[in-house]
Amino acid sequence: MCMRFAIILHLRQSTIASKWKLELKIACTLSLSIIKASKYHLKDVIIGKIYFLLVRIKIKNMDLEIRRRESTGSGANTHVETETLAKFELMDGAPVRGESIPIRLFLSPYELTPTYRNINNKFSVKYYLNLVLVDEEDRRYFKQQEIAIYRQQDS
Repeated sequence: MCMRFAIILHLRQSTIASKWKLELKIACTLSLSIIKASKYHLKDVIIGKIYFLLVRIKIKNMDLEIRRRESTGSGANTHVETETLAKFELMDGAPVRGESIPIRLFLSPYELTPTYRNINNKFSVKYYLNLVLVDEEDRRYFKQQEIAIYRQQDS
């Protein structure tokens, strides 16, 4: 006999509001920062900007990815599955010091679920923003930041 059930978790916006700053520094060659919220509802928009403080490497392109990591099981029987849901090209070409690139990424076109952490120590769903920079020598630089996604209560 198979039982199915659904859990709908609503969180108030006031308990969600928080900011974070993503910084990427590569040994005195590149320094950039992004400021945005760390929690979004399912139909929200990720808004921020990338500001280049120091550029000493030749960047070929830069992408922002939304990744979902699902883990099931516990202990040695844990199975982790990671999926890239969206890939958004931010820049193509070399930036200069002081350059600013705005970010506006709508979440509504993607099949997202709320973030779940350690449900009965057996199941979790986490989302990450992954910033990927590729230089002219095809070296890749990554910075990953966890974000929380919640279901907004209907008004």
